[in-house]
Amino acid sequence: MAPSRPGPKAPITAPPLDFSHLPPRGWERVEAFATRYLKVPKGTGAGDPFLLRPWQLDIIKGLFPQCTETRPRQGLLSLPRGNGKTALAAVLALYALFADDTASAQVLIVASDERQARHVFTAARRMIELAPSLDEQVHVYTDRIVVPHTGSELRTLPADVGALQGWDPSLMIVDELHVVTEDVWEAVSSASGKRETSLTLAISTPSDSVESVMFKLVEYGRADDDASFYFKEYAAPAGCALDDETAWYTANPALDDFLHIDAMRAQSRTIREPAFRRYRLGQWVGSEDTWLKFGVWDGLANPDRVVAPGSRVALGFDGSVSGDSTALYGATIEARPHIFLVGVWNNPGSDDWKVPRAEVRAAVDRAFSTYDVVELAADPWGWQSELQSWAETYGERRVVEFNTGYRKRMAPATDLMYQAIQDGRVSHDADPTLRAHISNAQAVTTAQGDVLQKDERKRKRRIDAAIAAVVAHARAHHYLTHKPKKRAVSW
Repeated sequence: MAPSRPGPKAPITAPPLDFSHLPPRGWERVEAFATRYLKVPKGTGAGDPFLLRPWQLDIIKGLFPQCTETRPRQGLLSLPRGNGKTALAAVLALYALFADDTASAQVLIVASDERQARHVFTAARRMIELAPSLDEQVHVYTDRIVVPHTGSELRTLPADVGALQGWDPSLMIVDELHVVTEDVWEAVSSASGKRETSLTLAISTPSDSVESVMFKLVEYGRADDDASFYFKEYAAPAGCALDDETAWYTANPALDDFLHIDAMRAQSRTIREPAFRRYRLGQWVGSEDTWLKFGVWDGLANPDRVVAPGSRVALGFDGSVSGDSTALYGATIEARPHIFLVGVWNNPGSDDWKVPRAEVRAAVDRAFSTYDVVELAADPWGWQSELQSWAETYGERRVVEFNTGYRKRMAPATDLMYQAIQDGRVSHDADPTLRAHISNAQAVTTAQGDVLQKDERKRKRRIDAAIAAVVAHARAHHYLTHKPKKRAVSW
């Protein structure tokens, strides 16, 4: 039979397919449908019947339990590249389109751009072309596949909030969640749930930042306390050696099947370690140029500690007017300083957003009234009038300028913080904004030492909280190690 072409076809003359011979709804029905109707679209085994591997069946059992069990509403599959994410997604999409006993099924494929979304669509279309009994049931268009007999359709959609409104999906697949924004995920989630059963499934490799909706969902899935959320993660053990091939097999269930180990060996020698760990070992390692190794900051968290009123602290302030965040963090003055949130104001992404200056002023006043603030060190840009007012209120010795763009001052502060982190001589309150900003920060080596900066390719990723924390820590260390000199008194 000739392959399906985009555009309308001749009227469908074949009778509707009868799937009554398949098992009842559930994973056994998915397996039977794939085995009987689908073929491998490309790569190893192209054209052969699509036989689901045991590890793929384990995933399907979690997503499509037998009819007596409740199906999950959402799911996340974190899997390294090369393990057949696209083909598996296409199988699930076609099952939902044809054989899930769903009236007017609506299957949506969502990705960051049209090119990415078409990966799954192209695989699904090719599987239909290889199955004459399915091919004679459909009309294939550029961006959708329609089954006229049942009123079902499969569509690709861009990851755009506006484009995701008004749908009623029975299955929505989000391809490569790591590049999808939180607003889009919220739009995706809100679109589903109108049917008695529906599933929103994200399939992705790990992101390069904890400031991502994917990392939040990974942490939610790891907690394993929501039966309506299915989570499966394939990753090498944390801290494994790069050439530990046993760890490779843990992360890559398709290794020595349709993923070839000689290619993995070559890649381990030719691409940068963070990229190999993320893309090939499924590990969360942050971006390739991050200041700290992934997980180091989390290991210093002490969220149960409460800084008592009256404690001696230093405050670090990094302000902005509109574009960036404004951050105010404190650090206790002791041998192992504890860094804690005082206030942070993030731009939600609006072009006309302005920092709520009254809220910032109130937070500073509240900090001075609550703690024994030895010093507020603040970057003066855009906040000169407030600094002058605070100095008049709390004393010029307690409110000082700290130019974070001056490398001779910022580099030693950054190095001091880095050494304290590496040696475990600092703790923090596990504030999620600070965690994200530290994950975003890159270290740039200068003649004066390392300084932090954001990735210019990802301008929306903020680091202001990290800067404020570095400043607070540096000033706390100064007052710990530099005792005030006693003044001579003459009579």
